Amino acid sequence: MTVRKFFRHAIVAALSALSLSSPACAQAGADSDAFLSLRDAARRDDGGRVAELAARLAQHPIPSYVEYYRLKTRLRSAPQEEIRDYLARHAGTAIGDRLRNDWLLWLGFTRDWSTFDEQYPQFILNDDLQLKCYALMSRAAKGQDVAADARAILTLPKGYGEACPALVGALVQNGQFRADDVWAQIRLAAENGYVGLGRKLAPFSGVPEAAIVQAFERPVLVLDRIGPGRESHELLAVALGRVARSSVEQAAQALERIAPRLNRSEQALGWAQIALQASLKAAPDAADYWRRAGDAPLSLDGHQWKARSALRAGDWSMVGKAIAAMPASLQDDAAWIYWKGRALKAQGKAEDAQAAFKSVASQMNFYGQLATEELGQKISVPARATLPGDDEINAMAANPGFQRAIRFLEMSMRFEAYREWNWQLRKMSDREHLAAAEFARRSNLLDRMVNTSDRTKTEFDFTQRFPSPFSDLMHKATEPLQLDKAWVYGLIRQESRFILSARSHVGASGLMQLMPATAKFVARKIGMRDFEHSRVNDIGTNLVLGTNYLNMVLKDLEGSQAMATAAYNAGPGRPRAWRSTLPRAVEGAIFAETIPFTETRNYVKNVLSNATYYAALFEGRPQSLRERLGVVAPKRYTGSAVADASNPGGDAP
Repeated sequence: MTVRKFFRHAIVAALSALSLSSPACAQAGADSDAFLSLRDAARRDDGGRVAELAARLAQHPIPSYVEYYRLKTRLRSAPQEEIRDYLARHAGTAIGDRLRNDWLLWLGFTRDWSTFDEQYPQFILNDDLQLKCYALMSRAAKGQDVAADARAILTLPKGYGEACPALVGALVQNGQFRADDVWAQIRLAAENGYVGLGRKLAPFSGVPEAAIVQAFERPVLVLDRIGPGRESHELLAVALGRVARSSVEQAAQALERIAPRLNRSEQALGWAQIALQASLKAAPDAADYWRRAGDAPLSLDGHQWKARSALRAGDWSMVGKAIAAMPASLQDDAAWIYWKGRALKAQGKAEDAQAAFKSVASQMNFYGQLATEELGQKISVPARATLPGDDEINAMAANPGFQRAIRFLEMSMRFEAYREWNWQLRKMSDREHLAAAEFARRSNLLDRMVNTSDRTKTEFDFTQRFPSPFSDLMHKATEPLQLDKAWVYGLIRQESRFILSARSHVGASGLMQLMPATAKFVARKIGMRDFEHSRVNDIGTNLVLGTNYLNMVLKDLEGSQAMATAAYNAGPGRPRAWRSTLPRAVEGAIFAETIPFTETRNYVKNVLSNATYYAALFEGRPQSLRERLGVVAPKRYTGSAVADASNPGGDAP
């Protein structure tokens, strides 16, 4: 039986046994509502409500999750035998690993290192930063030197929680961390605006908590009261970075005034804090500030923005030196391998540059495509793998994890669905990935198809990776505008992954993720008199409004797909402001690399990389990403003819 027949028979059987108005259907709906309520109660740690709902769901078709939610709220009091029993019965499952994650967090918090050390090696995903910090605390408690490992993971404070500040404290107390380590963490907290983390680190810094808070929240006062001694000068560096968030000029003037009272390394550290904020503002003198920073210690963001500012300034020597100073984790990233190759090429080291490009050209991403062009080739679509057979696809349809994922998707539980789906993919071969992706296609789960097919390493099906559904509606939307449909599909692939009901945390809806204000603004502009917001998820309406808005910003930005893509994500005013501070015309790749917003920077790269592959598919010939990126020239920012309607923080006029 083919998969299509399998689903047809299943649907017919279901409709034969169950009408939409039957008591069984009503009960299924009630059970789904109760299940969602159970999940939400567990998230709130409402044990009483969880117990009540779990009892009502005793016959639920996914009992492992009902039991998980019930046990999760009782981890602090449940007998270890009960927890171990659950883990044994659900060994090797996504939800079993999730409970082990929860339990390990509690074991680390209570410093039960004996049980933690027993369980931690069994945690399969190992994707929780707090658990990595607890694991190092456990090793340190046994007398092991973990300082280097700690420095390597303490780079992303968003995930620190309780564990990572506690690790810093433990390493200070046993002498493995020095003052340099503590102040590096405080500066990292300041860069990211985490005053709470600053408070947690204060006891290990040698200064009162109030002084740390003042440097974060009222930094100008610190600049006015600089005293002697290391602690005062470290607070100054933090305060300079915080002042520079509002005014780079004010911070620079303050450091110039105070500089005679600082040694050279302290001055360099101050300039590094200012340089980072200048980079994030796309300030034209950011590279000059970085030069004054010399070899000051930097965060991962600092290292990357030093290189990006040098790219913007066209200083290839500085680009090369900035990359050479990066930690290995960054130097091994495709982005910095590519830009290192460009720096080597600019300095006449052609052979070394070619080696760098060859090392990443096989990667099917923005940098792999750019490296391919540096090697004198254009971007083409790889040969299509042999299609999976019905037996291979039927095996995926029978996979219990995929079945759970589909059930969760029916309940709009995307987080749980994706966790179950991705769990099944961990050990699959390329053939199995292609079969799972085809099962997703036939189940009309295009986002799962794309994400699954993206994982293959040696066998490829770009019709799975880059689908083009709704082609008739797309043609009707793009043809009158003479808009590049490869670009539009590339944008949709990044925006919604073809999820029709996609809705972002800021309220953007549909295939092209339109904000309500944007949809209303464009509808009025194009004379769509019958528009109502309830229609924004209608495929045809969403495509017409989205393509018209994209065309508006494209025309407003002189036909630059790089800038228009940035405008679609961040609002038209921002890319014009970023362009206005360029010292000269730059290639589109440099413009994209130096976009100050992380989300927008990655968005532009991904959309234009997608579009290049779509064009290769549609036209049947190799393409140039470099040509698509074009050149972005400086131009004075004088305001927008198009409303910043796509900006999540803005409103259309």
